[in-house]
Amino acid sequence: MNLTKITVALVGVICIAYVGMRIIAPPMLEKQLNRVSPLADYSVNEQAAAIHNQLIVGDWHADSTLWNRDLHEHGGYGHVDLPRLRQGNVALQMFTTVTKSPDGLNYEQNDADTRDNITQLAFAQGWPLSTLTSLKERALYQAEKIHKLAQKSPEDFMLVTSKASLAEFLQARLSNIDLVAGLIGTEGSHALDGEIENIQVLYDKGFRMMSLQHFFDNKLGGSLHGTSNAGLSDFGREAVQVMQSMDIIVDVSHSSAQTVRDVLAISQKPLVISHTGFKGHCANKRNIDDELMLEISQQGGLIAVGYWDEAVCGITPSDIADAIIYGVNLLGEDHVSLGSDFDGAVETGIDTSHLPLITQALLEKGIDTDVISKVMGGNMLKFLQQNLPDN
Repeated sequence: MNLTKITVALVGVICIAYVGMRIIAPPMLEKQLNRVSPLADYSVNEQAAAIHNQLIVGDWHADSTLWNRDLHEHGGYGHVDLPRLRQGNVALQMFTTVTKSPDGLNYEQNDADTRDNITQLAFAQGWPLSTLTSLKERALYQAEKIHKLAQKSPEDFMLVTSKASLAEFLQARLSNIDLVAGLIGTEGSHALDGEIENIQVLYDKGFRMMSLQHFFDNKLGGSLHGTSNAGLSDFGREAVQVMQSMDIIVDVSHSSAQTVRDVLAISQKPLVISHTGFKGHCANKRNIDDELMLEISQQGGLIAVGYWDEAVCGITPSDIADAIIYGVNLLGEDHVSLGSDFDGAVETGIDTSHLPLITQALLEKGIDTDVISKVMGGNMLKFLQQNLPDN
């Protein structure tokens, strides 16, 4: 038996398997998870296109940094990259970092101790070893992608972290309509790794929005999809207070109803739900009760409407427009925004290049252009102008 030949053959097989896992498997997985289900018609009429191109368009939630696509290039799959943001006339994009996702994920009940899908994805995509054991490091690694995008393409993309940099962006966009502003947020504050001091670490990396929970209960409190139905913990109360003292926007997407009530009771700043639907319009476990939405809006908050079936009971631009209209009727035109959940393992009928179709759907349903301007991005812009740190 030639042990040398056997060893070489085994090494070759291992190398081929590793290359397959690193290069072939992640794109295949994303193509399966972040699907665009083709619509019958993607055409936009001249009136809608002209109106859309005059808007400031903003999206509160995209998980694009979870994947190893080069966001500077048109990916050909998934939902968001810089060329498609420009095609959709998107001015403001919040990139949210996903750091943990339980195996068997569902909207009803998830155990935080279940095997984590993001650990496996991080390994398959060749993330740094530090990200395999630290949720904070996963958030920082994903945030670095946005920093690098801004460094690589300053004429196309700008990182916004303050009122001052937002004003700088708006001034620059007057002469460069294709310029896109990116902001960074978390998908769940388990990214703190249980340490309050890590709020400062994430802030220093540019994080300006932090959601409290994702699909499972964490140290901050109960999730809408967890096992406890608990409210805000003592650690969660401290975290919210520290975040708001630093002008970090608190996002209560995925938080349990009791957690939302507890946050509202102590909050000194308006809240955001960065991606959701309305239970009165689309009744399922993903959407919290309309009464809580009203309380958030009455404290100056924003509700951002998603584009996937579980949020709005459909995936067409018309379905999204119906949810927006329901929200405007419920909360008022100043409290509804867009929150796609693009690239968040959701199937949609559009990617970010197709946002003129939402403008067109709203026009076809008789919505005034002033209201369209607000919900498509004006409300997000105003909220950021009022709630980001000064510098």
